[in-house]
Formats: sequence, C-alpha cells, structure tokens
Amino acid sequence: MTQQETEKVESLAGITPEQMTKASEGTFTDLIGLRYLELGPTLVRGEWGVEPHLYQPAGIQNGGVYCTVIETLASIGGSVWYGDRGTVVGVNNNTDFLRAVREGVLTATATAVHQGRSQQLWQVVVTDEQQRPVARGQVRLQNLAKRS
Repeated sequence: MTQQETEKVESLAGITPEQMTKASEGTFTDLIGLRYLELGPTLVRGEWGVEPHLYQPAGIQNGGVYCTVIETLASIGGSVWYGDRGTVVGVNNNTDFLRAVREGVLTATATAVHQGRSQQLWQVVVTDEQQRPVARGQVRLQNLAKRS
C-alpha cells in the first residue's frame, strides 16, 4: 500500500479479500500479481500466476517470490487477528523450496500455528494446480501493542 492508502486502512479486522487486493495495488505484492482469496484471523489464502518476469535465470519461479508471498500472507493473517490492539512485524521467515515451477497458477495457504500475547507463528504451504506442494514456509511475527 502507498503511504496514503496505509493511512486509510486503520485495521485489517473485517477486511475482505477483494478489499485487500485493491489496497495492495501499486505495491510489491501487486507487482508479482498476488490476489487474496480468503482472509481471516487464522487462515489466509492467495494465488498468483507464474510469469517470465518472476523467473530466476534458470527459467523457473524465483524463490524470492515464495518468500514474499509467505511473509505477506502470514503478516496479513496476523494483523487481522491482532486487530486494533496494534501492529505485527515479521521477525523470522524460513522458506523451503520443494519443486521447480515454470508455469501455472500457484496457491498459498497460511495457517496460524500459535497466536500468543507477544508472538505468533504461521505455517504457509504453496501448491501448484495439481495440489502438489512446491514450497513451504514458517513465519514468526512479533505483536507490537498500540502506543498510548
């Protein structure tokens, strides 16, 4: 989101997938084509098409795209859950690449593993159109309480 759009979105609680996709226009996730399919406090799903501008030199999906999507979906889910209490920030992203992909649509599903007072842990699985896992990641988020 641009600075102007960020100021408009005070909380992600109750935001729809369509609103989140619209709010992301002009951002890095928009550049890679991420579209939100489902948004909730414990589960977030998104998809994007594998395109040549997202390739690494070997002609396959760049691993940085997976890392970006994994971090983004976990952070959005964590923010939806944390709501008006403050903000969340990623403090660790561990991504494993399981299968090379050259084309198609990929879907990522982020699921909350732990949502505590100060931290959250999310697991994200990326699958291809045949439902085969192509990447998986784990993101730890820090919950930052709203300052008075």
